[in-house]
Amino acid sequence: MPSNPNDIASVERFIPAPPERIFDLLADPSRHAEIDGSGTVRQSPGGSQRLRLGSKFGMNMKLGIGYSMENTVVEFEENRRIAWQPRPSLPIVRRLVGGRIWRYELEPRDGGTLVRESWDITQEVHPRSVRPLRERTVEAMTKTLERLEQVVTAS
Repeated sequence: MPSNPNDIASVERFIPAPPERIFDLLADPSRHAEIDGSGTVRQSPGGSQRLRLGSKFGMNMKLGIGYSMENTVVEFEENRRIAWQPRPSLPIVRRLVGGRIWRYELEPRDGGTLVRESWDITQEVHPRSVRPLRERTVEAMTKTLERLEQVVTAS
């Protein structure tokens, strides 16, 4: 079945910082709560680790109630692209939800980097169930990129 054109949502922001500095932050899951615009990311119980293709990392989340996700890095190009795919920690819940991909693409530009964050639900277990979250997700991604800029330009 072909995917719905609304199954990938992206936002972009020019950030006046080099791609290496931005990528270093994205590749450290212990810092994801600092930039999360959704307010759901709490902490990575695995501590600080440098992500690479195939890395697995946990993330404690909260949306009303607390829950945890297990993420796998599914795309990785140093200083250019990183993406991970979260799935619920509880196997029974994995049948109901999970499989979306969070992707960050970095394009060097004069004076900084164009950063694109995407929410890709083409591999979601039940994409129809999460499509209604698109607008709220775009708002959260916009806030995430604002926070990302604040963090990487603060030092």
